[in-house]
Formats: sequence, C-alpha cells, structure tokens
Amino acid sequence: MMMKLSLVLLALSAVSYSTAFLVPPAARHHETVLKNGMDAYDAQMRALAAGQPIAVGGNTAPATAPAPAPAQPAMQASTSAASAGDPIATLEASQKATVDAIAAAIPDLVAKPDLSFTGETIAGSAAALDGRDAVGNSNVAWLASLTVANKESSLTIFNGPLTNVPHLLSRCCLVGGDAMQFVLDFRPRAYGAYEMKDAQGNYPGPEELGRQAFEYSGNRMEFFNNFGTDEVQAFLESTKASFQGAVEDMSNQNNELDMLTKGPLVLALTMPATDANVAAVAAAREQAANYWLTWALDGAFQHRPGAPVNTQYVYDTKYKQNCYGALLPVYSALYGPDDGAKLTAAVSGPLDEAYVGGGS
Repeated sequence: MMMKLSLVLLALSAVSYSTAFLVPPAARHHETVLKNGMDAYDAQMRALAAGQPIAVGGNTAPATAPAPAPAQPAMQASTSAASAGDPIATLEASQKATVDAIAAAIPDLVAKPDLSFTGETIAGSAAALDGRDAVGNSNVAWLASLTVANKESSLTIFNGPLTNVPHLLSRCCLVGGDAMQFVLDFRPRAYGAYEMKDAQGNYPGPEELGRQAFEYSGNRMEFFNNFGTDEVQAFLESTKASFQGAVEDMSNQNNELDMLTKGPLVLALTMPATDANVAAVAAAREQAANYWLTWALDGAFQHRPGAPVNTQYVYDTKYKQNCYGALLPVYSALYGPDDGAKLTAAVSGPLDEAYVGGGS
C-alpha cells in the first residue's frame, strides 16, 4: 500500500474518537451491536426524561438544530456513456456525474483531501477515493465515492444527526471477471428489528420484545411512510426486473452486522456483467441518489431541536461502527485481509466524528 493511503488512515485515526480500530473485531462487534435496540437505550431515555444532553465519546450533541437550508431542486439523472468492455469505467463515469450533481445542489459539500486518495493500488488495481462532508445545516457527515479499477464502483453517504433521512449505500463489484455483485440500500436511521422479520413477513411483538416492540414498530412505520413509499418500492422492483439473469446474492448471509445494518428494501444481487446490466445498474444508482438528494434537501425531514437530535447522534455513532464491522469481511474477501482492512477504514470515514456543532 502506498504512502497516501497510509496517511489517510492516520488522518482517520486523528479525527475519530472511537476506539473501534484498536479493539479486536469480535470485541468491537460485541460493543457496538444494535440488536434489540441500542445497548445504552435505558440510560439515554433517563437522560432525555431529565432534559439532559447525551454525551458520546467525550462529545455532547447540541440542544438545538440549526434552521434548515433553503431547498434546492433535486438533481437530474445523467446519461451514462458506456465504456465498451469495462463495466467499472462506465459506472465510474456515472458515479462522478452523480457526485458532481450532489455537490452542485449542496454547495457546502467540500472535499476532504486528508481523507481521500488517488493513484493508490488495492489488490493490484488502481484505486481512488473522493471523500467529502458538509457540516452544519447541509448535514452530510461523510460521502465516499470509491473506484477500484476493474473491480468496484461504490458510493457511501452517511447523514448527520439533524434529519432522519436514510443513509445511502450504492455498490457494484466485478467478481470472477464476468459477473457483478450489486447492492443498493436506503438505510433507516432508527432500529426497526428488520432482521427479525419471519418468512411470513411478520415482526416479533410485545410478547417477545416487551414495550420495545412498539418502539420498533413506530420506527418501521416512520421509515415506510416517509421513504420506503409505494413509489420507491415500485422503483426497486422494476430495477430488479430490469436485470438479465440476476439472482439474490447470498454471499453475505452469515454476516450478522450486515443483517443488523441493512435496510428492509435492500437489493443485493449477482448478475452477468453484460452491457445491458451495466447500463441498468448505472441508471438505478443515479435514480437512488436522486431520491436521497430530494430527501436531503427537504426540510420536512429535519428533527425537532433538542432530544431527537441527541438521540439520532447516539444511534448514528454506533450504527457507523456496525457498518464498518459489516463491510470488513466483504472487503477482506474481495481484496485480501490487509488491503481489505485499509479500504474498509477509508470508505467508512471517521467512525465517531465530532461532526455536530461544526466539527469535521
């Protein structure tokens, strides 16, 4: 691994107050798992009932949220110019247009040179990561646009705590030379016990989870009413139907943290790397980013000042750590344990960032 990526990892350590990188994976997973709600739930509720701010990792979330930024038009999907015989180059061009459109709509979205890199080598392939954030009203805690030549094009967006807008994961990897693994996910901002849904589509009730069953049910209702709407579900279904020879990707089914962090509408598919499928993946990723941007610019999804922002901040901190743990085995399998671990850290960004209140 070249010097620049090593410097990125050092920079991540400097801005992150989490000890996640210093704890063995098994111990870290145990500490940060959100199963059956956050492990600090009762303490948080007591603090909120007393009107106290919640401290996390030495930082205290603010008692008020800034006024929303003026809404701007959502981006228009771009037409991706195909690069014959190179699926990742095609997806890279589409992704660059998407990030440019997001940056045009969110002027505060700025590059983070210390957390980005170009000209690096990951598992023998050229790699580049464009890392950005937009603190304050714009509320983008971390955006990572990654390209690994001939292997991966991915866009990861974590929102700040001022809204309940879903995080976005949009990743396509070339595997075996002639197949693609595609993941597209709008990731909820509150725990809904989604991984506990049974084969009939039912969730556990109060007889199993007690009073928390009502909390989780309310979180699910909020997600589907605001984001997992009939329109979005129809988009995802039509996207899935547009692929040729696509099957469910089961390679990550034993990844417990992936089960905990993925959303209820996730697409995780393996398909042949045909020109038609590459074009369909590019179009789906553009439209998903368009949905995300529309929500991000809509002030209706801002939390009320005070306790809701505090609670979101606490949840997001643990959630991002879980996402790191979920991504680590995926990248270790794709790129080997050493490069996989380094790339996981780079894509995940600061895990416990002093984002609230303007830090970055």
